[in-house]
Amino acid sequence: MSEVVFEEPATMISAGDLQSFVPFGRDHCRHHPTAFNLQLRLLQPASELWALEGAASLVGSLQEVSLHEKLQESWQLRHGCVVGGPDEEAEFEEELYTAGNTVVWTHGSRAEASSVYKAFTVDTPVQQALWCDFTVPQSKNNACSGGSEQTVCILESSCLNVHSVTGKDFISPLPFQVSHLWATAFGLLLERKNSDPLHSSTGESLPTVFSMRHPLDEVAPVVWRPAGGSDRVQYVSDRSLRLVFSSAKPSILLCFDTMQGLHSVWALRPVTRQELVAVVRCPSDQSLLAPGFLSSHLPSTSPLDSPSGPFTPSSVAGISSPLHYTALRGHHSRIMTSSPGAHSRVQSPSISNMAALSRSHTPGMAAPSFSGTSRLYESFHGQGSRGPSPGRGPSPSRGPSPIRGPSPNSTSNDTLLLPEMEPIFPDLCMDQLWAEPPGPGPHSPMASKVFLTTDFCQNNFLCFLVESQLRCVKFIQSNDLSRLIFTSVTTIPATDAAPLQSINAMLVLEANSSLVLYTGTTRVSKVFVAGLLSPSFIRSGHAHRSGHAHQVNMPLTSASTPAAPANRLPRLDQVVMPSPLPEPRGSTHNQGSWLEDYSFPQSPAVTALRDAVSNRVTLEVNNGTMFRVSIPEICTSTLVRKCLQAIRFILPKDTAMKVLVKWYNTYNAPGGPSAHAEWNQFVTCLLSLLGYNTEHLGWTRNLCVEVPLSPVIAAKKARPSDGGSDEDWEYLLGSQYHRQHQSAFGPTEPPPLVATETEAPTTVCVDSSAPLFSFLPSLFHVLHLIYQDLQLDNLQRSTALTLLPLLHQLARDLRLDQYIDLYWRDYPEFISNLKESCLIDQALIGQMVRPYYLKAEPPSVFGWFSSCLWGEEVPPFPLLPGICERTRLLVLSYALYIVGDVEATSSHLPKYLTRLSAGQKTSTEPSSQRPGPSGADQLGGSSLAEKLILWLSSSGFTLKDLETVPFGVALPIREAIYRCREQPYSDWSEEVCLLIGRQDLTKQAHKMSLANSKTSVGSVVSLEPSSSSSSTEADEEEDGMSDISGEVSGLIWSQDQRVEEVRRLLQSSRPVRVRVQQLPEVSDHDFIEEKENKLLQLCQRTMSLPVGRGLFSLFSYQPVPTQPLPVPKLNLTGRAPPRSTMVDLSSGNIDVPANMTAWASFHNGVAAGLKIAPASQVDSAWIAYNKPKSPELANEYAGFLMALGLNGHLTKLATLNIHDYLTKGHEMTSIGLLLGVSSAKLGTMDMSITRLLSIHIPALLPPTSTELDVPHNVQVAAVLGIGLVYQGTGHRHNAEVLLAEIGRPPGPEMEYCTDRESYSLAAGLALGMVCLGHGSSLVGMTDLNVPEQLYQYMVGGHRRAAPGCSRDRHKSPSYQIKEGDSINVDVTSPGATLALAMIYLKTNNRSIADWLKAPDTMFLLDFIKPEFLLLRSLARCIIMWDEILPDADWVRGNVPQIITDNIEGTGVAEDLTLETMSQAHDYIIAGACLAVGFRFAGSCSAEAFKCLYSCCRSFMNTLCASTPAVTGQYNLQTCLSMVLLALSMVMCGSGDLKVLQVCRFLHKRTGGEMNYGFHMAHHMALGMLFMGRGRLSLNTSNSAIAALLCALYPHYPAHSTDNRYHLQALRHLVVLAVQPRLLVPVDVDTLKPCYALLDLTYKESPWYEETTVEVMAPALLPELHLLKQVKVKGPRYWELSIDLSKDKQHLRSILSRDGVLYVKLRAGRLPYKEDPQGWKSLLSSKVNQHSSKLQAFKPEDISNFTSDAALLSFSELFCKDSTGTRQVEEMRWFSSMLTECVTQETPEMLPTYIALEQAVRSLQSGSLGHTFPLWQVRLVLEQVGRALHGGGAPQGGGAQQGAGPYSILLSSEFLSVIHSMADITMETWLRDNRCVLGSYLRKGEVSATQNSMLACYLVYRALPSMPLASVEERARVGNMLMSFAPLGLPFRELLRLAQVS
Repeated sequence: MSEVVFEEPATMISAGDLQSFVPFGRDHCRHHPTAFNLQLRLLQPASELWALEGAASLVGSLQEVSLHEKLQESWQLRHGCVVGGPDEEAEFEEELYTAGNTVVWTHGSRAEASSVYKAFTVDTPVQQALWCDFTVPQSKNNACSGGSEQTVCILESSCLNVHSVTGKDFISPLPFQVSHLWATAFGLLLERKNSDPLHSSTGESLPTVFSMRHPLDEVAPVVWRPAGGSDRVQYVSDRSLRLVFSSAKPSILLCFDTMQGLHSVWALRPVTRQELVAVVRCPSDQSLLAPGFLSSHLPSTSPLDSPSGPFTPSSVAGISSPLHYTALRGHHSRIMTSSPGAHSRVQSPSISNMAALSRSHTPGMAAPSFSGTSRLYESFHGQGSRGPSPGRGPSPSRGPSPIRGPSPNSTSNDTLLLPEMEPIFPDLCMDQLWAEPPGPGPHSPMASKVFLTTDFCQNNFLCFLVESQLRCVKFIQSNDLSRLIFTSVTTIPATDAAPLQSINAMLVLEANSSLVLYTGTTRVSKVFVAGLLSPSFIRSGHAHRSGHAHQVNMPLTSASTPAAPANRLPRLDQVVMPSPLPEPRGSTHNQGSWLEDYSFPQSPAVTALRDAVSNRVTLEVNNGTMFRVSIPEICTSTLVRKCLQAIRFILPKDTAMKVLVKWYNTYNAPGGPSAHAEWNQFVTCLLSLLGYNTEHLGWTRNLCVEVPLSPVIAAKKARPSDGGSDEDWEYLLGSQYHRQHQSAFGPTEPPPLVATETEAPTTVCVDSSAPLFSFLPSLFHVLHLIYQDLQLDNLQRSTALTLLPLLHQLARDLRLDQYIDLYWRDYPEFISNLKESCLIDQALIGQMVRPYYLKAEPPSVFGWFSSCLWGEEVPPFPLLPGICERTRLLVLSYALYIVGDVEATSSHLPKYLTRLSAGQKTSTEPSSQRPGPSGADQLGGSSLAEKLILWLSSSGFTLKDLETVPFGVALPIREAIYRCREQPYSDWSEEVCLLIGRQDLTKQAHKMSLANSKTSVGSVVSLEPSSSSSSTEADEEEDGMSDISGEVSGLIWSQDQRVEEVRRLLQSSRPVRVRVQQLPEVSDHDFIEEKENKLLQLCQRTMSLPVGRGLFSLFSYQPVPTQPLPVPKLNLTGRAPPRSTMVDLSSGNIDVPANMTAWASFHNGVAAGLKIAPASQVDSAWIAYNKPKSPELANEYAGFLMALGLNGHLTKLATLNIHDYLTKGHEMTSIGLLLGVSSAKLGTMDMSITRLLSIHIPALLPPTSTELDVPHNVQVAAVLGIGLVYQGTGHRHNAEVLLAEIGRPPGPEMEYCTDRESYSLAAGLALGMVCLGHGSSLVGMTDLNVPEQLYQYMVGGHRRAAPGCSRDRHKSPSYQIKEGDSINVDVTSPGATLALAMIYLKTNNRSIADWLKAPDTMFLLDFIKPEFLLLRSLARCIIMWDEILPDADWVRGNVPQIITDNIEGTGVAEDLTLETMSQAHDYIIAGACLAVGFRFAGSCSAEAFKCLYSCCRSFMNTLCASTPAVTGQYNLQTCLSMVLLALSMVMCGSGDLKVLQVCRFLHKRTGGEMNYGFHMAHHMALGMLFMGRGRLSLNTSNSAIAALLCALYPHYPAHSTDNRYHLQALRHLVVLAVQPRLLVPVDVDTLKPCYALLDLTYKESPWYEETTVEVMAPALLPELHLLKQVKVKGPRYWELSIDLSKDKQHLRSILSRDGVLYVKLRAGRLPYKEDPQGWKSLLSSKVNQHSSKLQAFKPEDISNFTSDAALLSFSELFCKDSTGTRQVEEMRWFSSMLTECVTQETPEMLPTYIALEQAVRSLQSGSLGHTFPLWQVRLVLEQVGRALHGGGAPQGGGAQQGAGPYSILLSSEFLSVIHSMADITMETWLRDNRCVLGSYLRKGEVSATQNSMLACYLVYRALPSMPLASVEERARVGNMLMSFAPLGLPFRELLRLAQVS
C-alpha cells in the first residue's frame, strides 16, 4: 500500500460556529400517540395487568419496561434541494429518524426551522429505514428507462413497507428474514440473515442477496461474476459474504469476506440476456441447490413477466431454472401459516404479471398477493427439513401436497414430484472490480464506515475505516467509460472520518481526538472548532503555562502519517494553539477569550463523526452531547473559483494539489479576511507561489483587506517559532491595520524597510525557486483566457478589471508587449496608472516552461468575432473546457451562423476551438456539461438560423444568458432568433420556444389551459356567458345545456342566435304548449280529451329530444367529484294557452301506453352522461355515488352507465360494482352496462369482458351449461358487444357463432319468437365488426364460406345445417312460428346485407358489390321490400367507396334503368304497380344519399351539400304537396329522414343554417305519420349538425363507419317501446365515430378566443392536386390524414406552421385539449373582431415605412402596440417630459427608439439602441474610460457592413441560408446616424492629434493626456498593435502602401495613416 504523497506544513483552519444537535425526530416521537400509550401502559399497576390480560401480559409489560427504558433510535441525514421559484433554489437537510415503530421524515434548513414532512407508524418494531429511488418504467418493453420515484423503505420482521412521496403505499411480504437493506441505482438489495434456521438444518448454500427493482416486483436473487478470468455466472450464495456499503453513483458495492477478512468492490448492473440463459441452463454448481430440490425433467413453467429487467424473461420459457421460489424459505411457518396464498399456489396468479399495469395507477394500499412468498415457503413444508421425520407426509394443516421430502440418505438420482412453479430469474449481476490483497497477521475486521470522496483535483476515492486505519482506494473510469478501474490504496491513521462532498474533502478524527482535514489522501490542515477544545489542546495549554510545553507535544505521533519523516515532528508543536501568539490565558488582553465563553464540566473530546451532509458534520463528544459544525468552503467568489479551476486544469496534479491546499489554508486561517477581500488574498497567495514578494509591489500593497480584530491574525499564519522576530514588527508597521489606526497611536515614522509607492523596487527580483515559477507562462495564459471569457458576460465584466493588474504584471514580466497593448486598449486609463516595472530578469525567463499555445499575438475574442464578420480566415480560439463555456458557445455560434459551417459544432469543431493540453487529461474534446446533441446535423433545422437556435437550446442557453452577452456580440444570435420567431416549427420544445420569445408556442408546448374551471370544459374558452340568454340560472341548469353559450360559440356563429334556437328546440325540461282551438260544438270533456291527445303527440317528440341533446352537448362538461351529475328532467306535461292550464296524461281520460317513458328516460340518462368530457376525473366511487335511490330513476342511471362507456370512463368501474349491477336483473341496467363496457374496450379482445358478455349469449355457452333467463334485449346488446370488443380482429370462433346467429331459427318451444329481427340484425352488425374491412383476406375462415352464407341470408333459400354445438339446442321446434327449412329473409336480410357491407367496406370489390345491385327485372323487384333496397344500395356504395361522387347524376345513376323508364314514361308494366315502382325509386335514392353522407361525413363538402340538399328539398316538396303522393306518407317520411341524416353527417359540427331550417320545420310537424321514430331521426340530425357545440365532427375510418351503420340504421321505432327491428340503445353508438376537429385560436396575452387566418394545405389525391385553402378560425379542420400542413397566416398574428407530413400527434393533442391553439398578436395590429377589414390598424395609420413621422409618434399610443410593462414604463419615464428637465432632442431619440422596437416586434433591441446611443455620446464627450462599448459599436457596424456589401464568403461548404440585411433588427436610419457620429468624432480627433497616433505607430509611445481617445481610435479603426519604428520616411504613396501592407487594412484606412507624420 502506498502512503500519503504530499503533506502541507502544519497549519490550522477555523471551522464554523458550533451548534448543539439533537435529532428533530426524537422530540416528535416523544409527543407521538404511540409513545403516550406506552407511558400509560408502563404506569399501569402490575396487578391490573395480571387481572386483565393474565400472566403473559405481565411478562410482556416487564419486557417492555426493560426494552423501552432507553428507546433504541437511529437516524440518518442527507442533502436535499428543492426549487422554490424560477430564480431561487433552497438548500436543506433531510432527516430520517427511527425509534420503535415510528419513522419520522423531516426537512430543515439554515433559514427555516425543521418540520415534519412525513411520519410513518407500523405494527412491529422497525428494523431499518432508508431512502431509496425506484425506477418507474414508461412502458413494458423498456423497463430500464423511466422516471425516478423517491420512496422511504421501512423494514419490519416479516414485511417491507414502501412509501413514495406521491402518496403511493406498498406492502411487500418477505419470504425470509432480512438482515439489512441497501439502496442502489436499481432499487433495493435485500441481504438475508445468516441465522436463518434453514441453513442450520439443511446446510445448503442458497442465495443470500436478493434484489427488488420495484415494490410491486417479487424479490429475485442476485448473480455474480467473480474475478480471475472466469466467465461463470453464479448466484450469490456465499454465507461468508457481507455487504458493507452500496452506492448509486457509481453503482458499486463493498463486500467483506468474514472467512478471509478481506474487502472487495463489485459493480452492480442489470443482468444480460446471455447471463440469464447461462444461469438457468447450467446449474452445474450443486452447492447452490438443495438436495433433491430440482430435477432436470421439470416441466416448462411460465416465467415471470416482471417489467424490471431490460428484456422479457418469457423469451427463455421452457428452460428449467436451477433455483425456484420453492427452494427458498427463511422464516418458520409461524410467519405465514395462515396465508391463503400458501394453500393454493398453482391457482393463484403472480402479481408480477400485473406489476406493469399497476404502476400506471396510484394505489391507496398496494399489497401484492402472497404467491411469490408462498413459492419461497411451499417446498420446505414438503422437504421434511423442519419436521421430525425426513420422510413424513403432508402436514394436516397444509392439506394434501404432492411434495414429499427425501430421506437424508437419498442420492442425487432421486426425483421429486414437484408442482408446476415459476422459476426465479435474476435481475441484477455483480462484477468484481477490486479485491483487497491479503496481508500478514490476523484477519482484519469488517469496515465500520464506508464512503466515497473526491479530492481537489477531482480524483475519486473509496474510503473504508478498519479499526484505526482509514483505507482510501483510488479509482478512475476506463477510456470507454464502461467500467471503473481501482488503482492504489493509501492508509491514513484515523478513528473516524466523514466525507465533505461540497468541498471535495473529508474530516478525519485522529487518535488524540484532533480533527484533521484531508482532500483525498492529502493532508490539508487541522481544524480548530471555536468553543470545543481537544484534549491535546487542553494539555498543551496547561503545559505552556507551566513551562513544560515540549514534553506534551512529543507523544502526539498519531497526528502524522505513518511514513512521516522525523523532521516533521517539530512542526506539530504549533498546531496545539489556535493563535500564533503564545499568550497565557490569564492575560488581560484575552479576558473575553472563547475559552471562557464556553466551558465544559470536564475535558470534552470528540469521539465520533457522523451525518456528513455537504460541508456540515456532526461531532459526538465523550459526554454524550452532539454538535453540528460546518467546514469552510474553498472559495466564495466566482472569479476565484474560475481561477482555481484553471489552475487545477493546467498544472500537473501534484503541483495543482499543493496550490489548492495552500490557498485553502490561506483563505480559511482563523480570523482571516471576509469574502469581499477574497480576491485580494488570492492574488497575494498566487504571487507568493510564483515567487513574488508582494510586500514590494505597489499595487499589491494597496490591496484592500478588511481589518480583523487583530493585525497578527489578519494575514499571518502560525509561525514556526513562538518567540517572534524583527520581521513581525516590520510587518505590523507596514500593515493596512497600522495605517488606518496610525492616528490613534500618535505620529510614527515610516518603517525603514518598507518601500513607499513612489520608490521603484529596482533591486527586487522574483524568486525562481518558487513552486509555480516555471509554470508562470501557462498560468498567465489561462488567466488571460478567463479574462477574455469574462468580457463576454455583462454581469462578470466588472470582475475582469480586478484581474487586469495581475495580468498586466505577468505580461510585463514575460516581455509580452502585445498583451500589454491589448490590456491598455481595453482599459487605457486604468493601465496607465500601473507603474510597476519588470521584475524578472531575461535570464530567468529561459528557465520557465513556455507552452506551445502561448503565442506572441494575444487571443482576443472580440477580434476573432470581427475577423469572422469580414470573412477572414480565423485561427482556432484557445479554450479551457468546462471553465470558459461562454467563449465556447459564442465562438461556435459565430462559426455556425456567420461562417456558415453546419458542422462547426461537431466534426469541424477543431477548426474553431483548440483545447489546451493540461497537466491532467479530462476529455478529448470540449463538450458542454449539459446533455443534448452536439452536432448541427442532429438538430434537424433547415436553415442556419434554426440550426443555431436548436443547438444553443440543447446546450442550455436561455434568454437570460443572452441578456448578459454584450449587445454587439449578441446581434447575430438575436437576428437568428428573429428569423426563427417569424416561422417556427410547432414541434419545437418548450426551451426552444422560450429562447425565440414565442410565448404562444411556449404555452402550447406546456399544455396549459386557458382558465381554471370547476365544472365545464367549455368554460375554459367560454369565459363569460352569453348575454342573449333570457332564461334564469335555475332554468339553465335544468335543461342540461347551461354550459353551451360561450365565447367560442359566439365566434363561430357571430351573426345570429342559432345556438340559442337549437337549445330551445332540444330542451325537454319545461312543459310544452298545447295549442288546441275549442270549437263551439265541442264539449268541455271532449276538449280535455282533445288536448290530452294533442299532448300525447307532442310527448312523442319530447321523448325523442334526449338523443339529439346528447350529441349537441357532447363532451362539454367536467363533473365535480363531490357533486352528482345533474340530469335534466324529462317533462311530459303541457300548458294550454291562454291561461297556461296544466295538461297531464295521468288524468285517465285517454289510454296511455304502458312503460311509455322507459326508453325515453334511458336516452335522457345517456344524454346527461355524454356531457362528461373524456379528460374528466371520474372514478369508481363517483360512478356509484350517482346511483339513484329511487327505483323510478333506474332507467336514467342505466343510460348514464352506457354514456360512461361511450366516453371511456366505465373502465374505471370496479368489477364488484359491475357484478352488483348485473345481479339486480334490471333489463335497462344490463343493456347500458354491457354496451358501455364493450364500447370502452373497443377492439381489445378483453377476456374479462368476453366472459361477461358470453354469460348473456346462449350460443357462446357450453351445450351443457345451465339455461339462464336472459331478456331478449339484453341478448341483443350482448351480441353487439361481442362485435365491439372484437372489432377488426377477425376472430374465427366469434365470427362462426355470429354467422350462425344471423339465421337462428325460432325456438326451442316458445323461445326466440318475438323481435327476432333485432337479434338477427345485431348478429349481422357484430359479424361485420369482427371482420371489419378484411374483405377476401379473412384468415382461417375459408371453410365457413362467409360471403356465400351471407348472400343466402340476404336472398333466401334452404337453411343450412346448424353447427354441432347448436344442433342440439335447436332440436325442439318452435311452438309458435313454423318456418320450415327456408330462410326467412324478412328476418335475416338486413343483418346479412350490412354484415357483407362491413366485411368488404372500402375494398372496391365489384363482384361482391354486384350481389347488392337492385334487381333489373320486374319479377325480381316484386320480391324485395323497398326498405331492403335502401340497405342494398347503401351497402353496394360503401363497398365501392372510391366510386361515390357528390353528384346528383351519380345518385340517380344507382336507380335501375327499368325503374327510371317506368317512372318517367307514360306507361307502366302490367304486373307492377306505380306505387311499387315509386317506393323502390325513392328508397334507392335515399340509400345512395345515405352513402354520400357516409363518404363525406364531417367534410362540409359544398358539392355533397348541394347534392343532398336538392334531394332533401325534393322529398319535402313531395311530402308537402297538396295531392297525395304515390309512394305514401310513411315511406316519404322515412326517405326524407335518411336524406336529412346524410345531410347532417356531411355538415356535422358546422351548424349550417339551411339544414337547421329543415330540422326546425320538421320539428314543428307533430301530426299524421310523424311518429316517435321520425322525431328521433330529425333530432339526431339536429344534434349532429351542432355536435359538441361545434367542436366535434365525424370521421370516415372503418371503425367510425361501422358505428354509424349501427346508429343510423334506416328503420326507426314506431313508438317509444319499439325494439323489434333495431335496439334503441344502439342509436347512441354514433359517439364512437366522433373526433375533435375544431381549432380555436387563443390570444396568448389576453387568453381570449379570437379570429385568425389559417392556410390549410391538402395532400395530393387521385381527385385533386395539392392545394391550399384559406379559412378563418375558429374552424373545423378536415380529417387529419387529408392535410399536409396547417399554418397560422399573417400579417396580424405571428406565423406558425404545423407540418402534418412529419407528425400528426402534435395537432391531435391540440384538438383533444379543446383545440386551443395559442397565437400572438403582432404590434400595432388589432384583432379581427375589432377591425375586420384592417382599416383601424394603428401601424397603418400612424407609422409608415419612412422615418420622417417616427418622431411624431405619441408615447401614449405605445399601449396599443404592446402590453410589456417594461416598455410602457420606459415610455412613461423617458419619452415624456413629466419633470420639465428633459431636452426635446433626447425625448425624440428615446421615442424613435421605442417606436422602432415596438412596431418592428423587436422589443429586446431597445437596450441595444440605448447602448449604441450612449456609447457614441460618451465617445463624443471623450468620457470613455474603457473601449468595451466601442468594441460593440464596431461589431454592430461590421455586421451591417458585411450584410450590405456581401463581405465574407461562408467557409466549410455551408450555404449562407441565414444571411440577410440586419436592418430587420436595427433601423438603417439609426445606424447611419450612429456611424456618421462615430466617424466624425474619430476624424476630428485624428485631425487634431496626428502626432499622438504617429508616435504610437512608430515608437509605441502613448500620450498621458490622449491615451483614452487614442485607444478608442485604435479599436474603432481596427489598427493592430504593430509599431512601425522600422518604417523609414515615406516619400511616395507607393512606398507607404508597401510599408502598411502587413497590417491588412482597407485602402481608406491606409490613406488616413498616410497623413500621419
